[in-house]
Amino acid sequence: MGVAVALSLAFSLAQASTLNDVRKTGFLKCGVSTGIPGFSNPDRNGNWTGLDVDVCRAVAAAVLGNAEKVRYIPLTPGDRFNALQSGEIDVLSRITTWTHSRDTTLDIIFAGVSFYDGQGFMVREDAGIRSPQELDGAAICVQKGTTTEQNLADYFREHGLRYQPVSFTSSDRAINGFKAGRCSAVTSDRSQLYAQRTKLDDPSSARILPTVISKEPLGPAVRQDDMQWYNIVKWCLFALVNAEELGVTSANVDEMRKSNKPVVQRLLGVNSDTGRAMGLASDWGYNIISQVGNYQEIYDGNVGKDSELEIDRGLNSLWSKGGILFAPPLI
Repeated sequence: MGVAVALSLAFSLAQASTLNDVRKTGFLKCGVSTGIPGFSNPDRNGNWTGLDVDVCRAVAAAVLGNAEKVRYIPLTPGDRFNALQSGEIDVLSRITTWTHSRDTTLDIIFAGVSFYDGQGFMVREDAGIRSPQELDGAAICVQKGTTTEQNLADYFREHGLRYQPVSFTSSDRAINGFKAGRCSAVTSDRSQLYAQRTKLDDPSSARILPTVISKEPLGPAVRQDDMQWYNIVKWCLFALVNAEELGVTSANVDEMRKSNKPVVQRLLGVNSDTGRAMGLASDWGYNIISQVGNYQEIYDGNVGKDSELEIDRGLNSLWSKGGILFAPPLI
């Protein structure tokens, strides 16, 4: 065997390592938060639910044929990237913002955007605060080890405002600091603020300001050394979005297998095998939609109109319905 051929073979084997490891263990190791309602949160019985959780369930359905074969590993902001780099987890699906520094310096790669978000502020309703400019000189609760800290500093510097940061190691501790009166406002991604507001004794006592001070594209990440696994996670996310656009749901997916539309046939593995190039079975897309649903289903059920958070879809609407949610064509 020539050197070039040997190197090519070794490279191919390395590329397939995550897929092989997941199949060997029989479950997907998914890095999630320590508890953010709507995104990744355990109930009293230890069952995890949320939009980030459903992304991992989609990957498990595609790879293992069973969306329930996931082991959830709670991670703090400070632990999450080391856990992915070391192989402790196979996918990081934990309200993590896709940024330049993370994409270029951590040996990880983001597989797409599962939720378009932006940083905001939550204040007490009775304080009468209606904009961040009214927080000049105020104490602000913030979670350390996140992009939130840098965005906060940048925004206040740009607008010539002063503030006193009150830093915490977790979002729960930050909201508890806000509840205890240690700060006039708490700042985070608006999705997290909606989630944390549900934990207040009286959610109506707090207001989330309309001002958005950053772009926060949240999505799953994997290691950079495994392009096959990257493609799998990426296209599992795209399958959720494409299914919504095509009108394929968990309720009608079996009937839709009879569709004469080529793109629907490709998505569901009918007379087409889009899984082969990724090392998956031909029905990988069918397994995702039948067991997890499409993007609209997981959005509405976890953070949208059918959830306690009731976050309007806004930018997370399909591109054809006024949002920016978009997936490449399955062709």
